[in-house]
Amino acid sequence: MADNLFNAVYNPDVLSCLANLSNDEVFTPPDVVNKMLDMLPQELFQNPDTTFLDPACKTGVFLREIAKRLITGLEAQMPELQERIDHIFHKQLYAIAITELTSLLSRRGVYCSKYPQSEFSITQFEDAEGNIRYRKVQHKWKDGKCVYCGASKSDYERGVEQEAYAYEWIHTVKPEELFHMRFDVIISNPPYQLGSNDDRSTSRDKPIYNLFVNQAKKLKPRYMVMIIPSRWMASGLGLTEFRQEMLSDKHIRSLTDYPVAGNVFSGVEIKGGVCYFLWDRDNTGHCMVTSIRDNEVVGPVTRD
Repeated sequence: MADNLFNAVYNPDVLSCLANLSNDEVFTPPDVVNKMLDMLPQELFQNPDTTFLDPACKTGVFLREIAKRLITGLEAQMPELQERIDHIFHKQLYAIAITELTSLLSRRGVYCSKYPQSEFSITQFEDAEGNIRYRKVQHKWKDGKCVYCGASKSDYERGVEQEAYAYEWIHTVKPEELFHMRFDVIISNPPYQLGSNDDRSTSRDKPIYNLFVNQAKKLKPRYMVMIIPSRWMASGLGLTEFRQEMLSDKHIRSLTDYPVAGNVFSGVEIKGGVCYFLWDRDNTGHCMVTSIRDNEVVGPVTRD
């Protein structure tokens, strides 16, 4: 029964459709997720102790695709399917949803039920959250700006009935205390920016994906894989320091750049394109860089 339920629910076509819904918080297509997972050492998916975290969960697609690899990779060690599923979802996969809505969507996509303590969940938890948490946090204002993410108080000080976009992952100084554990792999497609309603001609949307990357580094995971806009390569609003950090970071071992974001996210325009990269805590050196535009692939080439 567990085998039939798993095969019935884990269908990538559903999330491929969802990937085209949003231009602000872009949902990630399953094929892109798997390209990102291919950057990791594949023996990670044969180790029952490997832990994974998505700190900006929207649909649960990262956890879902990781689960599929673990279910195959751990079969020899755990022949019984339900035992394997229980171990993977309880001990290896974790996420922080970016909104209450995406928490429900993610639990539905990962556990086959938005309430993982219910009889319909593919694995039983004792609460309605499972390992996909969501907390409604608030911005902390100082001089009209949030001290954590830089959001404008005039734009984002809202009533409790409205979404404040105060993402939990970047609104804490101690991210390790969210789950009270460390992770082998942090992998995500974080929110890219905070919009502004300011009418001034100098007003621009504020990038925040850099905050997600920097916060992940604080946890010192063995590996980090993230897909972010490529605009950081040319600096930009509030990204000068981040650009210098990225260019001098010898832990970034592989980077794939798409100058046209539509080649990754169908129907979505992101100026400057997007890229995903592999950050390796225990190995430093040159970076293998690949550029893909339409059907033309340049690289990989070795860069400093």
